[in-house]
Order: sequence, then C-alpha cells, then structure tokens
Amino acid sequence: MSENKEPHVAKFVYDFTEGNKDLKDLLGGKGANLAEMTNLGLPVPPGFTITTEACKVYLESGEEPAALRDEVSAHLDALERNMGKKLGQPDNPLLVSVRSGAKFSMPGMMDTVLNIGLSDKSVQGLAKQAGDDRFAWDSYRRLIQMFGKTVLGVDGELFEEALEAAKEAKKVTVDTDLEAADLKKLVTTFKKIVKKEAGRDFPQDPREQMDLAIEAVFNSWNTDRAKLYRRQERIPGDLGTAVNVCSMVFGNLGPDSGTGVAFTRDPASGHQGVYGDYLQNAQGEDVVAGIRNTVALAELESIDKKSYDQLMQIMETLENHYKDLCDIEFTIERGQLWMLQTRVGKRTAGAAFRIATQLVDQGLIDETEALQRVTGAQLAQLMFPRFDEHAKVAQVARGIAASPGAAVGKAVFDSYTAVKWSRSGEKVILVRRETNPDDLDGMIAAEGILTSRGGKTSHAAVVARGMGKTCVCGAEELEVDTKRRRMTVPGGQVVEEGDVISIDGSSGKVYLGEVPVVPSPVVEYFEGRMHAGAHDADELVEAVHRIMAFADRKRRLRVRANADNAEDALRARRFGAQGIGLCRTEHMFLGDRRELVERLILADTEAEREESLKALLPLQKQDFVELFSAMDGLPVTVRLLDPPLHEFLPDITELSVRVALAESRQEPHENELRLLQAVHRLHEQNPMLGLRGVRLGLVIPGLFTMQVRAIAEAAAERKSAKGDPRAEIMIPLVGTVQELEIVREEADQVIAEVEAATGTELKLAIGTMIELPRAALTAGQIAEAAEFFSFGTNDLTQTVWGFSRDDVEASFFTAYLEKGIFGVSPFETIDKDGVGSLVKLAAEAGRRTRPDLKLGVCGEHGGDPESVHFFHEVGLDYVSCSPFRIPVARLEAGRAATQSAGSDHR
Repeated sequence: MSENKEPHVAKFVYDFTEGNKDLKDLLGGKGANLAEMTNLGLPVPPGFTITTEACKVYLESGEEPAALRDEVSAHLDALERNMGKKLGQPDNPLLVSVRSGAKFSMPGMMDTVLNIGLSDKSVQGLAKQAGDDRFAWDSYRRLIQMFGKTVLGVDGELFEEALEAAKEAKKVTVDTDLEAADLKKLVTTFKKIVKKEAGRDFPQDPREQMDLAIEAVFNSWNTDRAKLYRRQERIPGDLGTAVNVCSMVFGNLGPDSGTGVAFTRDPASGHQGVYGDYLQNAQGEDVVAGIRNTVALAELESIDKKSYDQLMQIMETLENHYKDLCDIEFTIERGQLWMLQTRVGKRTAGAAFRIATQLVDQGLIDETEALQRVTGAQLAQLMFPRFDEHAKVAQVARGIAASPGAAVGKAVFDSYTAVKWSRSGEKVILVRRETNPDDLDGMIAAEGILTSRGGKTSHAAVVARGMGKTCVCGAEELEVDTKRRRMTVPGGQVVEEGDVISIDGSSGKVYLGEVPVVPSPVVEYFEGRMHAGAHDADELVEAVHRIMAFADRKRRLRVRANADNAEDALRARRFGAQGIGLCRTEHMFLGDRRELVERLILADTEAEREESLKALLPLQKQDFVELFSAMDGLPVTVRLLDPPLHEFLPDITELSVRVALAESRQEPHENELRLLQAVHRLHEQNPMLGLRGVRLGLVIPGLFTMQVRAIAEAAAERKSAKGDPRAEIMIPLVGTVQELEIVREEADQVIAEVEAATGTELKLAIGTMIELPRAALTAGQIAEAAEFFSFGTNDLTQTVWGFSRDDVEASFFTAYLEKGIFGVSPFETIDKDGVGSLVKLAAEAGRRTRPDLKLGVCGEHGGDPESVHFFHEVGLDYVSCSPFRIPVARLEAGRAATQSAGSDHR
C-alpha cells in the first residue's frame, strides 16, 4: 500500500477515555458519545474506537493502515489488563463486541458482532465464570449466528430456521425456554451451516474473530442497504464508519439481567415521561430486532428498582448535558447497570416541534437553536391529511404508534413486492412480523409499515421515524404469514396480499379497507380555521405557531406565492405569503376562453387579430383586478404569456380524426381544417426551445401589449377604488438584452397611455425571468433594462443540463439516483455546482449594474428546504412557491438566517 493513501493523523485508535462528543467526524457518533459518557463518569464498559480515517484508508486501498494492527494490539492489551482477563482465554475469557458507528446515525444499516472471543474451549470457561451453562451456550450460538451472517456472508434465514426447528423439537415458542443441552446442539448445527455455506470452519482463534469482524464493519459501509439509506437521508458517502470494540456485558444471564432502549422523551409525541422497552434475559440485538415482544420501560421499576432509579438519574443527566432528546441503549448484568450507547434521538415531526419549544421553556436552548431542531420537511409531514375519526371503517387491531401519519395501501408481505408494485403506481403497506435492514428498499417504497412484533425501539420504528414514514409496530393480535402472503386478524378474517388496509401511526390502529382522510390541524391553523391556544388545539399547533413566529422574526428572505387566480392568492396570503412571485397568465387563457385564443392564432389579417385581442382584453383585466384585490398592498409579479401557442390548440391526433370523419360524412369542417393547418404550422420538434416566451411577444403583434394594457388598467381601477396594487410585469425567456429593450419600450408606451387616460400615476416595475444560460451569463447587460430578476429554475435546470424534464424523469432518473450520479433530482433540489453557479453569477453581475435590482426565484426550488438555504446564501430577496409550501419556505428561511456552523440535528 502506498504511503500517500494514509492520512496524516497521530493515531487510528482511541480509548473511550480519550475522546468526547465533538469528535464525531473521527470517532463516529457512537464512539464519540461512549467517550462523552465515560468522561461524565457514567458506567460504560471499557473499550476503544477505531477511527473513520482507518476505514477510509481501508475502503480506498483494500487494506487496513499499516499501523492499525499494532495500535489495536496495544489497546487490546490495555483493555485486558484493565479487565483482568484475556480475549478468549479458555479459563477466564474476555469477550468483546465489535460495532459500527458512523458520524450520522444509520440504525441497523451496518454491522455488529457480539460475544467475540467465544470458542469451543472458552465457552466452558464462560460457563464456569458465570456459573451458568445455558447462558454460555446461548452466547456462543449468538456469536456463530451473527458472525456467520455478518462476516462470512451466510444466509441468516438458515440460522433462523435451525433455531425454529430446535424450538419445535422442544415444543417451546421462545428461545429462552431452550436449555443448555438444546443450545449446545444448536451450536453444532450452526457450525455445520457455516462450514457448508462459507466453505470454512467457524474460527476458533479469538484474535482472528476480532480482526475479521473489524474488516466486516468497514465493508458494511458500502453494502447496498447502507448506500440506499445514505441516499434517502442525504448522508455523504465518503465519511466512512468508526468501529467500536467494547468489553461485553451480558443481559442474558437470567431474570436479574436484561437489555433495553430508553428515550428521555417520547420520540413519537415529544411528551416527557418514561419511554422505552426492556427485555429480561436478552442481549441488545433482541430488542432492536423485535424478535420477542418487550415490556414497557416503566415495568423495570418493579423488576429491578435499583437499576431503574439509577437509569432515571442517568437519563436526566444526559438530557441536560446534550440539551435534547436522548436515545439510550443499556444492559443490566445481574443487577449492575451498564450504558452501551447514547445519541440525540430520532423523532417524529410532531415531537420535533414540541420538544424544541419545551426546551426553550426549560431554558436549555434559545429560540435560535430551537429553529435548528426542526426542518421544513418535518413541517410538510405535519401538513399531510389524517384519518377521519368518525369514519365507519372496521378497526381490526391496535399496535404501538411508532411513527405518525395516515397510510392507506395494498398489503404486501415482502420488500421486493413493495418496490415492484410501487413502481407500477400502486400504494402499498409493507406488512412483516418484524423488519430488518434488508427491508429498507421496501420500507422506502411503502406508504407505511405494519409489524406484529417489536416496540417503539424496534428496527421498523426507528427507521420509519427517521424517514418520516407512517409505522405501527407490535400489533400482536395479527398473525402474519409471510410465506403464504397473508395475515389473519382477530375473529379469523384473512387479509390476502393486495387487500387494502389503513394504518394510523398516531394511534396505532389498523383498519380493513380505506379510511377517509380529513385536513391536518396544522393546515387548519395556517388556513386560519384553528387558532393557537384554542381548545387543546393541541400543543402541536401551539408549538408550530411559536416556531413559525421565531422563523418569521429571524428570516431575511421574503416568501411569495406562485398563484394564478384570486382563490389561490387568498389561500397563499393566509399561509403567510408576502406577495405573488409568479402569476402564469397562460392559465387564464384556458377553459371557456380557448375559442378566443384559437381565433387569435387563426387570424389571417391584422383586423382579425386585433378583434381577438380586443375580446380578450376585458377578461384579462378582470383577472388582474381580482388578483390585485386579493393581494392588496403586496407585490404581484405577472408573467406575460410563456408557453408555445400549440398548447392552446386541440391535440393533433384528435383533430385529424375529427377532420377525417367530417370529410367521410361530407359534413362542414372548414374551422376544424383551419385549426389542423394551424397545428401543423405551429408544430415544433422541441417546443420548449422554440416559439415561446418573449419570442411570442416579438412575433405576434399586440399580444404582449394587450396583456400589459390589462395589467395597467386593472391597477388604475384598483387605485381609483382606494386599493394599493403593486403590480410587476415579467418578460419570460429573455436571452439577450435587445429582446427585453424592445418589449419594454412597447410596455412603457402602453403604461403611459393608460396613465394619461385614467389620470392615475402607475409605478409598474418591469423585469425578466432568468431561465436561459445566456441570460445568466449576460445578466449585467440585461439588468440595464430590468428592474428585477426572477430566476426560473425549472427551465434553467432543463437548459443547463440539456434535459427535457417530462422525458428524463421517467426514462433514466431512477438509474442515475441508484448509481449515485445524483444524490437527489436536480429538479427537486437546486444543483448548486451547475445551475446554482449561474444563479450566483447572474445575481452578482445584475447588482453590479443596478445595485437596487430586486432578485427572486419562482421555480419549484423556491419551496425546497435545501434550496432555500442556497438562495439565502447568494443574497436573493425572496423565494416564491406554491401556496402549500409557503410555511415550509418561511421556516427554512428563518433557519437559513440562523444556521450555525457545526449544528446538525438529523
């Protein structure tokens, strides 16, 4: 291995006593927080962390850093001296776990191996040490099972089937009822499976076990499921994972032992209290895997009062220290409490808003930090509809409300089917006994997840909450048969694959059939139909109200709406819009006005064209009167006609059929024939790059001047009615300043005529859309004739990338996302390097020419959370988006203004 592959770091291994919570880049989240808890004096089993830098070297070169083995040996020697045991020695063995731990939490996506150090010899020593044969053989079978699947690539189902067979032979239903002799036989069976499937014996050398496990954890960074999860959560792929080697503590030593997961607050609701799961006589993976149903954490008080009280004290310490909801893994070994992990916990959208305001009230964080604890994506989730509680639909079961939302879909029983059906346009609910990391792609594809096992800390629950996906776990009344693709509900009714079910992640209820939905209370709040503080309108609405108030006070970016009529404008205003950033006038030319537009297109003489324009003028004027009235006192940017004219004519195939039928029947068809000739005349190979936008205004005399006159007359009428119209006229698809100058000269003349005729002074700003690369590159020139720029990022993305959006999204975008060429579609989040560079360049050039140039964006990116931050950074004045995305944009604009370096709450 070449030396330049290794980074210049002092070392690759850190003892838990050496790190702290701020070293997540180097030690990963798990290692950094184990070190932090050690520093706090909490009971953490001794251990050490192999850094993410070591992982990066391994992934780049295929070899571990040359210094790593010696460093691991030195730390292992120190650990053995500390514990008074040696790894895997026959009489008094030290056992360790090898666990992954990236900077950002990726629950279940990477590998873990417990009980490393057990062998045919040391299992005897462990039995003697613990005074419990059953425990020792149970730990050994777990090691072979985890090691076989994780390190040697053996199909995990083979071990599960052997375990089920052992239980059936013993006529028991849970693994804890298997005795030492049964587990000893199972170990022999497991070793045979490894030999057959992996082509080698299970390794008996404990150091070989540990080294292979470390390598497997490094490799698990690039498994398909880990890469899929990173794409879903937008986690960079070059971070690597740390590896934590920790001395084992055992929760499977009998009824005075156990393992659990605890939250300092409810991750589903945000309420304070005792939340979590506990499982007696078990190891940690049993809780997360959901293979046995747990008891509520509160029951630990009656099982082990001393450990419970100590845990409650530690939870309070950790929450006050991290100033946030903490997710904790712990083990009790014969009455001794050990802390195995803590992290800032994933939470539902509702919990995020409640917790942020609670922590402000407790004085733990300020308003600025509260804004960083929530996201626009979470707010969008809260605006989804919910089930109608009064609907008469059969409830068949109730599980644990793991992740809120109202999900309806066809039941499917494996991940492959979920993905396949979803790609065919079907909405599906993934139904499993319990999920595991291999189910991730199905969980992403599904509307919601339903499991019959597991609790709020199971894999399904944790991953669903992180994705904002509806989830109901632990619905024990359901008998899920994945092999026969069906489930049986209480009373014996069978739900087959393809039957529609509904799940409520807020209540845990499961229904047969489709439950109707009603608006979210958060939407009702934004609509003005629910006021913060009214009934217990819920603390959620109150929390959203407060966070939005924080955001509005902090943000610099203004937020406008894309709206084309008075109804949308009024709704946008209720949602907090500060004007209209894009009124698409083409939408006003459809419906019962289509015939007038057809007459305009078919006009053969100037008189016919003027007659059509004259008929359209009063209708256009009334559109603008209504719009200016709805947005009185706020700016309204009106885009002149943009799309190709053929969009206003009938479909060419449909029209050809009509003409052919009329001719065959010898019926009059002169108008249809003229229309067909016009459609053929206007046909373009690439209409989005053809006769549209400003080109229409230059080629069709009177079209733009009619629209400008309608805007000016409407503004004058509103002024005479004591209104305050603030109209702005936007010229689309400008590529050169000369186009804008010609249209502007005509517009200025029309506005002057209206001012003279009405005796009203009109201050109508005239600007343009920047949606072509040439416009961005010559923005300094264009600004000489424009009072504002609005970036049309939809078209700009198409023209920069050379994409036809309607074609490429359906044809190859899925492949590009899967191959990692895109982290996210450039139509969803702005491409900062390409399209974003042009936006930045144009903004700077435009303001050099005209310092008071107003800058906005009106493409769909205006409502995308990540894009809003970019627009804030490059100095735009406003973003414009659809009415329902306005609250999201307001929130993200506030977050962008208060974004602090290094703050990241995923």
